[in-house]
Amino acid sequence: MNNPPLLSNAPAPSSFRLLTEAERRASLQATMAALPQGQDIWIYGYGSLIWRPEFEYAERRPALLHGYHRALCLWSRVNRGTPEKPGLVFGLDAGGSCRGVAFRIDGGQAPGIMEALWRREMPSGAYIPRWLNCRTGSGAITALAFTMNRNTDAYVRDLPQEHLLHIVRNAHGSYGPCIDYVLETADALMQHNITDKRLSALAHSLRQI
Repeated sequence: MNNPPLLSNAPAPSSFRLLTEAERRASLQATMAALPQGQDIWIYGYGSLIWRPEFEYAERRPALLHGYHRALCLWSRVNRGTPEKPGLVFGLDAGGSCRGVAFRIDGGQAPGIMEALWRREMPSGAYIPRWLNCRTGSGAITALAFTMNRNTDAYVRDLPQEHLLHIVRNAHGSYGPCIDYVLETADALMQHNITDKRLSALAHSLRQI
């Protein structure tokens, strides 16, 4: 049986462009200008930030975000794929709701943490950083969330299931195989008692031989 062909809506390798240092710095400064300096910051995790935050945090809470849902809607051409053979990573796409984890970081440590976070999450213009209201068991908070930019060619939606499985199983980037990323996220949600039926079903299919 032949493998499914690469989807025609995958971005052309030549269309891939990283943000310049100045563009990334401007994005960070514009985002942080919305908050008073020195204030503690909440960061909302819905994918790999849950199981690999890579920053020190003072508090962690389960958090519910309305207006967005977790989806494999972002072509990954560095971390979990290549420009010639992109993988897929999670984005916060518009509509529905999402259960994730919110991390509180100390305001005094924020500059260094946010700089590193921007290098990780904002290599391109695929995400739009937004301050969004989240519900937690200890009250409402405003957290930074990296939402999907639907106006980028890295955005993809409504992939046929077989094509999606083929891409996830076969893509590999600088951070490793795409399948590891998806299964790590599914396992992390389970460990945090977060239910995502769509992701659970996908993980089950990926684990089948």
